[in-house]
Amino acid sequence: MSVRAIRQIGDPVLRTPCDPIREFDEKLRALVADLEDSVNAPGRAGLAAPQIGVGLRLFCYNIDGKIGHLINPRLVERSEETEIEDEGCLSIAGMWFPTVRSRFAVAEGVDQHGEPLTLSGHGLIARCLQHEIDHLDGRLYLDRLTGETKRAAYRALA
Repeated sequence: MSVRAIRQIGDPVLRTPCDPIREFDEKLRALVADLEDSVNAPGRAGLAAPQIGVGLRLFCYNIDGKIGHLINPRLVERSEETEIEDEGCLSIAGMWFPTVRSRFAVAEGVDQHGEPLTLSGHGLIARCLQHEIDHLDGRLYLDRLTGETKRAAYRALA
């Protein structure tokens, strides 16, 4: 389909919780194709619908050469064990900050045909699931930062 422009911090769509998807039609399949085309670029691990201006609960991922999507996702499991890794966001270009995330995560949702789908894993896929579902809830990774790291991030934005 097409690669879509990425919305940047300050755009209200990035801070608005997304609506669930109820219609599994050609329009949805076109949106999934656009997201998959848009995430298929070097350095892109995930992309949520609001990042291209669409307030629906859908994200695509590009992890270890595998591109896929999850519709109406919800995190159903996260490990108590966490890790701190530098995290960035296509909607906050050029900024990376150490962010705490669970090392393991499981998300459930459906595919573009409404069939149940579960994604799980450690490391980058776990981070991606948490990051993208945050987007669908109107949160940015900056919201997860604390202390001096958070202050440094907001100074960098100013």
